[in-house]
Amino acid sequence: MAKQKTISKDMPLAEITLRRYEKPANLSDRELVRKLCLSIGLLQPGDSRDVVVDVFNVLVKAKKQQSSLTSDEICSLVIEDRKNLKLPMLGIASSNIRRQLKRLKDILLIEKRLNAYRITEHSNLNEIFEEKIEKILLQSINSRVKEYLKRVDEL
Repeated sequence: MAKQKTISKDMPLAEITLRRYEKPANLSDRELVRKLCLSIGLLQPGDSRDVVVDVFNVLVKAKKQQSSLTSDEICSLVIEDRKNLKLPMLGIASSNIRRQLKRLKDILLIEKRLNAYRITEHSNLNEIFEEKIEKILLQSINSRVKEYLKRVDEL
């Protein structure tokens, strides 16, 4: 059987997945952050590799003190949290922590300033979602999809 050639690699310029879950009620802090991560596509349903939840949770906690954390500090805090919750030590390599930070940064929830990470401008997450994700990211994706729709209609 002949191997098929790849014509091109279609890499999106931006992407976001949004899911709707039940209303948040009676959830622990980590479970609440986990549902948020599922809702915005940072975590896939049924995914056991959920260290992004811990990374985001650590940054949410740091926001309360208006502090920024280096990737090493985040890694240490993630390990500490996972130990306290008796969770498996999966995905805690510093390279993976940095990858999760990049994912959070790519969807504009966090920013890097002076070699440390924080929730964007120490803002409320709802404000960040409205200003950065809805108005910038979703609008640009929506606009491009409409361009494709228009061009396909012309076929």
